[in-house]
Order: sequence, then structure tokens, then C-alpha cells
Amino acid sequence: MLYPKLKLITFFLFFIITNVSGETIKIAFWNVENLFDLIDDPHTNDNEFAIDGKKNVTQEIYDLKLKNMAEVIDALDTDILGLCEIENRFVLKELDSAVARDYKIIHYDSPDNRGIDVALLYDPKKLTVTHSEPVTVTLPTGRPTRDILYVKATFAQTDLHLFVNHWPSKYGGAEKSIPLRAAAGKTLRIEVESILSQDSNAEIVIMGDLNDEPIDPSVTMHLGATMELDQVGKGETNLLNVMKPWHRNKEGSTYKYSGKDMVYDHLIISLGLTDNLRLKWVQNSAGVFDGEKYRQHGGKYDGYPFRFWAGNRLLG
Repeated sequence: MLYPKLKLITFFLFFIITNVSGETIKIAFWNVENLFDLIDDPHTNDNEFAIDGKKNVTQEIYDLKLKNMAEVIDALDTDILGLCEIENRFVLKELDSAVARDYKIIHYDSPDNRGIDVALLYDPKKLTVTHSEPVTVTLPTGRPTRDILYVKATFAQTDLHLFVNHWPSKYGGAEKSIPLRAAAGKTLRIEVESILSQDSNAEIVIMGDLNDEPIDPSVTMHLGATMELDQVGKGETNLLNVMKPWHRNKEGSTYKYSGKDMVYDHLIISLGLTDNLRLKWVQNSAGVFDGEKYRQHGGKYDGYPFRFWAGNRLLG
């Protein structure tokens, strides 16, 4: 049987952090599946989503995508939202205007060939951002790729370090592209270790589409993340990947390949979020935002997350 290769990018990942007083903050990540504006940027490969492009996108289609996305964001009602596959600040402002909550935007243009970036939306009533910057990922091939977004914020008088990621894909071959994601993992690890060298109990949250699974070397060896809590802090492992309940679990996988349920989207935390000193990850609060209205019904993709596009065909 031939199985479709389908990335399940309709679903949010989310979890909750609390402090000793019981205040909570919800953090989520979403790959929004090519949120482009309608203008063909001559400096990037974005023309298929522009007016008169291959997908025959119109203003009505663009507005429908924003409407659908805003509906999902409103339903989740998160305090912090990391995003990837965003073209620019303009579409972020359009999305922010469409949602009910009043978010602030953090975004930097990256050198990605397609012009897609990562970004962060946050509720200024829940936390204060004190610093942000893009972290450049240098690939062994020399070609440009997405930056990693770093944001330092304060919640409940405690620093919270956030990293939003979209690592290089397996386009061109899974084996051939391994060094690309290894480079991203190594880059992020340097940033994490720099923070931990100043505060060994620092509260760090890593989120994003890593285009690799929790057991792949880019995540385990180069970044230093494990799904086993009792292994965090041992050897070269300093981070906990909270995606264990969804690894190889069709109820929460974020990617399908040859019929296998896989996790490519991650939420990863530092050891400082597993103790009771300042901020703490609420165990069992992590989840994949799902619902029948967000799945396809009938046909060969029955039960799959609902996609906006199937190739150049609009699903809506």
C-alpha cells in the first residue's frame, strides 16, 4: 500500500507553566502552513502564493485563511504563541487584528529562500518582554535558512527564556539533510548553555518544528534533549522533551510518513522548569490541540487534520 506523506500542521502544541503562588501561563506553538501575503517579493521564492501565482490565490482565499486561523487561536486562548511559516510582519499584523486577544508581535525577517520566518505573539498583560533577537543558523552548505528567535521575558518576577524554531526540512533527501538539522541543534545548544552558565536553574522553553523526531541525533545529541525526566542533567543532556506521550502515538503525532505516526513539532524545557523553585512546568498539561471540526471526514484522508491546501487545490 502507498501511504501519503502528510505533515499534520493544523494542530497546536501547548502546555502550562505555573509559579509558587499558582499563577499560570499557557505557551503554544503552531506551524501555520504558508501564511504569505498576496504580493510577489522579487527577492524570495514566494510567487506561488501571490496574485496570479500557481495556487490562484485571491483576496477572498487569503481572508478565509486568516479567518480560519483566528478561529483556532481564539479557541486555544494561549498567552504565548510561537509561529512558523510566516512570511512577514504584515501578515502577522493582519492575523493579530483578526484574533480576539490583544497580542504583541515579535518578528525578524530571516534569510530563508522562500521568505518564511518564525515569530512570537504574546499577551503583555501576562508577561513583559525585556529582550529579543534572531539567532543565525550557519549551515555547512552555506545556503541561508530560518533564524531561531530568542525572546527573554519576565513572568511572575522571574526570567523566562523562549526559543522559536523551524529547522531545515528533509527536502532533497533525509540522509543528505541530516547535517543541516545538526547545525541548527548545535547552534541552539550554544545559546542554551550560555544561559545555563549564568543561571543553572534558568527557565527555558524551546518550541518549534524541528523536522526531526525526539529520538533523532539533532535533538538528542546535538541539542541535548531527552524524553526521560530522570536522564536530564546527566552527561550531555540538559533538556526535557515533553513530547513523549505523543511519540509514535496516532492521537498526537504531528507528521505521517509511510503510514507511521511521528512527532516533528516539539516543546522542550530546561531542568529549571521541573523543580519547585520559581516557575514550574505543570506535568500532564502538555497537549495537542485537536477536535473533530479540525479533521477531514471521509475519503482516503479520513481522520487526518484538515489542510488549507492539497498541492495547488484549495480545501479551505
